[in-house]
Amino acid sequence: MMQGSMPSPEHLTDQEYSRLLALRVGLRQLLRWSEHRAAEVGLTDTQHQLLLTIRGHCDPDGPSIGEVAGYLCARHHSVVQLIDRTEQLGLVARKREQGKDRRVVRLMLTEAGKETLASLSAVHQEELQRLTPLVGALDDTSVMPQAG
Repeated sequence: MMQGSMPSPEHLTDQEYSRLLALRVGLRQLLRWSEHRAAEVGLTDTQHQLLLTIRGHCDPDGPSIGEVAGYLCARHHSVVQLIDRTEQLGLVARKREQGKDRRVVRLMLTEAGKETLASLSAVHQEELQRLTPLVGALDDTSVMPQAG
């Protein structure tokens, strides 16, 4: 939303505050739910996000560590540590770029990483389909998700 089109704070209604609360509660619940699904397969939420980042990256050669750091909004050295831990699980692999700059390291999913991500993504797709009507309802009503 562009700043010029936002209502001034003094004009927010009780219903608008209620919708904002419902949205934020719902987002937190989704994130918590996602963390639990990752833990069920032995991953941290950040490792799950790493797998998704590698798979969802547009370049078929895989993302560089710097690109992953950008996706994760994290520092390069933190991402290297994350990759190290996830590589030890056998889910990701590094490969040197074959082109002009052999210093660039690209990341790819192993077969185990692909399988793990596919199973997590399937349950996430189901949950998103379940939540879509609730998100749409936030436009019209003050639907309040149950705190869990």
